[in-house]
Amino acid sequence: MNAEQRKHIEKRLLEARSRATRELGQYDDSFTSSLQGADSDLAAYSFHMADQGTDAMEREKAFLFASKEGRLLYHIDEALRRLYRNPEQFGQCEHCGEDVSFERLDALPHARLCIRCKEKEETGA
Repeated sequence: MNAEQRKHIEKRLLEARSRATRELGQYDDSFTSSLQGADSDLAAYSFHMADQGTDAMEREKAFLFASKEGRLLYHIDEALRRLYRNPEQFGQCEHCGEDVSFERLDALPHARLCIRCKEKEETGA
């Protein structure tokens, strides 16, 4: 991978990091606002059991989405660390050492594995 391609991947990683951070901030705001809304007398509790179930399901979905964004942010940060620590080796597969294609990195800038090794990992071969 040449310097221009690395710069492009760095830009993509920083954009993805910014987007993930914004998303996590929105989840944080929604969690905080729902807790503050729960301070009022009737806002915290639904009268109907179905409403309570729906509220619980929505909170659970929000936590799951926030967890997913948190994992994505972790992978992006790890990719940026690899890029800044060892720019010449960035884009090499962690299993076989082959170059990860630029097209793959452009689509998924935090990829650690080449397509072949990722397929092996997913199939358990």
